[in-house]
Amino acid sequence: MDIKIALTLGGVMAILVGVALGYLLRWFISVSQRGSVELEIKQVLFSAKEEAQRIIEEADKKAETQEEELKQQEKEQEQQFKKTEERLIKKEDFLDKRQLDVAEEVEQIKEKTAELSMLREKVVKEKDEAAHELERIARLSEQSAREELLKRTEKAYEEDILTRIKKLEREGSARLELLTRDILATSIQRLASSTASEIMTTTVTIPSDEIKGKIIGKEGRNIRAFERAAGVELIVDDTPGSILVSSFDPIRRHVASVALQALIADGRIQPAKIEELVEKAREDVNNTIKEKGEQAAYECGVFNLDPRITAILGRLHFRTSYGQNVLQHSIEMAHIAGMLSEELGANVAVAKAGALLHDLGKAVDHEVQGTHVEIGRRILQKFSVDPRIIQAMQSHHEEYPYETLESIIVQTADGISGGRPGARRDSVENYIKRLGDLEGIAKSFPGVEKTFAIQAGRELRVFVNPEAITDLEARNLAREIALSVEKELKYPGEIKIAVIRESRVIEYAR
Repeated sequence: MDIKIALTLGGVMAILVGVALGYLLRWFISVSQRGSVELEIKQVLFSAKEEAQRIIEEADKKAETQEEELKQQEKEQEQQFKKTEERLIKKEDFLDKRQLDVAEEVEQIKEKTAELSMLREKVVKEKDEAAHELERIARLSEQSAREELLKRTEKAYEEDILTRIKKLEREGSARLELLTRDILATSIQRLASSTASEIMTTTVTIPSDEIKGKIIGKEGRNIRAFERAAGVELIVDDTPGSILVSSFDPIRRHVASVALQALIADGRIQPAKIEELVEKAREDVNNTIKEKGEQAAYECGVFNLDPRITAILGRLHFRTSYGQNVLQHSIEMAHIAGMLSEELGANVAVAKAGALLHDLGKAVDHEVQGTHVEIGRRILQKFSVDPRIIQAMQSHHEEYPYETLESIIVQTADGISGGRPGARRDSVENYIKRLGDLEGIAKSFPGVEKTFAIQAGRELRVFVNPEAITDLEARNLAREIALSVEKELKYPGEIKIAVIRESRVIEYAR
């Protein structure tokens, strides 16, 4: 028992001693660590002080440098201000001196003006006194003396004066005639353009004669469909490598030739394809018409025209007058009118525009009633064209009086262009007019959609609306058209009237 107590006490004492030793050891470690931390803090503070001192010294140096630069700039600005002030003072002195000089000159001018006024009054007064003195001496007024002197001179030299006047009149007329001929001859020579007349057929080249059979089709089906769609006559003869497209209407001929070339290139020649390509050719020709109008205006130097006017102008490319292409005739007239205007001192731009647009009404004269001059005037007025241009173009057929010099120039240019040798053929114009009248008679009947005069006017094909006209009415219509043609037209031989009534029902399977 005593041993256990002794052991217990020994253990407790050991623990207490261990605790005391641990505390002492910890205290010793903490004391040593605190010393090292204080040492580090002192080193950091020392480094910070050195860095701060360095920064302060650098800042002081930089401040001194900037202060010196600012002082230098301030000194330079002061010098510039002094120079500017000196210049302003000198300029002010100069202006003051100049103002004094101007004031002196003004005073001198006023004095001279007053002196001139006094001299003028003195001269007028002396002149009046001299005239009154002469009237007193001659007992005649100035007007009476002048009339008396003229009467005596005329009486003494009457015969010589009359002879001189007649001579001047003869010489003046001769010189004016020569000058006129010289101006016209020069204008004509400066413009050398072709005078080739239009023909009534167009030749389409084909790669081989086998194509002719395809174009004709089984029992003539294809050629009939083509002639019906295009309104022309196809002449397929033994001529190798070509087919003729015949029509008095140049637009139809061109559409047909374009469509025929497209058919030959495509190779699928059948009625449905024919109608499709003919319609596409019409669209292409409309684009060509627009381009021709713009090209003609640009070539003649006539700008700022309404696009609708240039579109109508382009249609003249496919219109002929006495066998002469109307658009080419108008372009030629514009150039001639411009040259004449330059020689005579007229308005070149107005004369050119009036000449270019003088036959504008011919593009639609088959659709609108009235002369082509009146139709053209209405078109130009509708699109607000310069009134001077309208005055220049409206007198070329003497339907309206000559109001300006430009209107006379346009009429003269028209005569020059149309009067060239070989430019026009009356027979062609009469032929085209007769075929146009023939189609116009048929179009005047109700229910008629399209009319085509073919075979040189020996046949008239009339397409009617199947919903508006029955088969029986179609027969009666053919007879009525034939009677109207017999009554209104004069023609050799006979004319075949073919009224075509065709019904189509189209549906799509989808």
